[in-house]
Amino acid sequence: MNDMTPKSSAPVVDLRSDTVTQPTPAMRAAMLAAPLGDDVFGDDPSVNALQARIADITGKEAALFMPTGTQSNLCALMSHCQRGDEYIVGQLAHTYRYEAGGAAVLGSIQPQPLTQGASGEMQLADIAAAIKPDDIHFARTRLLCLENTWNGHPMTLAYLAQATALARERGLATHLDGARFFNAAVATPEAGASAHAAARHIASYFDSVSVCFSKGLGAPVGSALCGSRDLISRALRWRKMLGGGMRQSGMLAAAASHALDHHVERLAQDHALAQRLAAGLAGIDGLSVRSAQTNIVFVDVADGRGPALLAHLALHGVLATGLIGLRFVTHLNVDEAGIDHALACTHEFFETQAGAVSPATAAGSAVY
Repeated sequence: MNDMTPKSSAPVVDLRSDTVTQPTPAMRAAMLAAPLGDDVFGDDPSVNALQARIADITGKEAALFMPTGTQSNLCALMSHCQRGDEYIVGQLAHTYRYEAGGAAVLGSIQPQPLTQGASGEMQLADIAAAIKPDDIHFARTRLLCLENTWNGHPMTLAYLAQATALARERGLATHLDGARFFNAAVATPEAGASAHAAARHIASYFDSVSVCFSKGLGAPVGSALCGSRDLISRALRWRKMLGGGMRQSGMLAAAASHALDHHVERLAQDHALAQRLAAGLAGIDGLSVRSAQTNIVFVDVADGRGPALLAHLALHGVLATGLIGLRFVTHLNVDEAGIDHALACTHEFFETQAGAVSPATAAGSAVY
C-alpha cells in the first residue's frame, strides 16, 4: 500500500470534480429503455428529443448533441468564425486555457485573451479596446466568448447584459461556455421563477450556448450546442469532421434527458453542501477559503502544505485536486456525511501538524 491508498475502512468521498458522478439507477433504467436509431442519419428518436428539449429550454432554434463540452465549444467557435478571425476570451477561460488550443490549431482562429477579475469577468473597457478595426493588418474580431459559472462564480445578469450588448454594438457574435450552465441558473434566482426559466433568461443574451450534461447533472457523457438553425447546420458539418458523429447515441441522450427532468433543481443541494464545506474549513488556522457560491470551493493552504494535506485526505478516503491551492467540488454522489468526513480529516491533519512549522518558517512562507 502506498501513501495515497485509502485506508480499507475509510469511505471514498470524491470531491475532485462533478465529472466523476455515476448514473443513478433511474438514469440507467432510462438509458436501457431508450428507443434508438442512427444519429448520423438523423433518425435516433432519443437524440432528436433531447436536442428539441434543450433548444426549447435555452430558447434557441436548434441544438446538436456532442460527445464532449470541448468539442461543443470548438464547433461553436468554428461555426462563428473563419480562418484568420479572432475571438475575445478570458485569460483563464476554459476555451482558451484548457482545450488544447483547438480553436487555433484546428480552426485557425486567433484567441485574444484578456485579464479576468475574481469572478471571471473581463472589464468592458478591455473588451472594447481589444476589438480590432477593419484593417488588413489585423485578425478580424468576430466573437466574444464568456463562461458561466467560472470557478464556481455565477456571472451577474447585469454583466451578461452589458458585455453582450457591447459585442452586438460592435458587430460581434456571442458564445457562452456553459459547462456548469444550470449551476449558474440555480444560483441566479432573479433570472426566473424556476431553474429552467433562469436558464432561458441567461441563454437569451447569447447567440450560442454550450450546455454540459456530464457534470452536475450527472449524465455519463455529453454536451449540447444550442443556437440558430444556420449555426447548428454549420456545427453539424464540423462535428462530423471532428469525429463527433455517434450512431446509436440515444442511450447517452436518454441519460441527459433524464437529468433535465430530475437533476436540475437538485443542484441547490450541491451548492448547500459546498457552503457547508466552506464554513467548516473557514475556521481552520492555515487555510484561506475562496468561492463557494455554487458547487466549487477553493482553498489556499499556508506554508506549502497543500500536497501533504491532499495526501492525508486521500489516505482517509477523501479525494480532491490541486497543486498550490486545493479544489473541492460537490455533486450528486456526495452527501452531508461525506462533507463532514472531509472536514474531520482536514481538522485532524492540522491538529497533528500543529507546531510542525517553526515561527521563522511560517513568517517567510507565502500563503497561496
